[in-house]
Amino acid sequence: MSDAAVVLLSGGLDSYTAAAIVGRQGFRLYALTVRYGQRHAREVDAARAVAAALGVARHLELDVDLRAFGGSSLTTDAPVPKDRTIDPTEIPSTYVPARNTVFLSLALAWAEVLGASDIVLGVNALDYSGYPDCRNETLQSLARSISLGMDVAFAIVTPLMWIDKAATFALAHDLGGQHFVDLLVEETHTCYLGDRSHRHDWGYGCGTCPACRLRAEGFAKWKREWKAAR
Repeated sequence: MSDAAVVLLSGGLDSYTAAAIVGRQGFRLYALTVRYGQRHAREVDAARAVAAALGVARHLELDVDLRAFGGSSLTTDAPVPKDRTIDPTEIPSTYVPARNTVFLSLALAWAEVLGASDIVLGVNALDYSGYPDCRNETLQSLARSISLGMDVAFAIVTPLMWIDKAATFALAHDLGGQHFVDLLVEETHTCYLGDRSHRHDWGYGCGTCPACRLRAEGFAKWKREWKAAR
């Protein structure tokens, strides 16, 4: 059995932590980052820094321009909402249609070449309940489908699926102490607007978009719980 794993690396907090978890389990990491026509290149820059910090065997960047389809405030000029409240009956405007399915297909192609059976994804159903392609049922169904289609058992590994951002920071601290948390704060990117001009205790970002607010709230909650436990 191959010890290689393909990691979908966005340069964000979740994908970095998920990759670190799998790396600690002894897998050789092959990182895949997709330039899909997103609003800014900051997350790709972050993915490069993250890949270097993880010491991946190879970091591959691919271009798949999803702007042609539109349908998302991350691939068009439509405004990014400031309100983080998620209505579970509505899909957020920041959802990019079929993005995870497209990315997983690309990861599958590389996994076949590498002889890898594990594809790692840093998705979280608790934080992004409005994103249909982040649900555990969706991803496990995709894993079954590609396993049947390829006649090889593939696993879509989602180590952060059932934990929130505070627990993700806590897990990161458990993995590598304050040094690892500092790397997350300084190198990973969350802000939908690609803001790198505002530095907060939780990292860089506009501080008002849904992704920034979620990260800020999670960091603050983790710090409170960490201090209380000392």
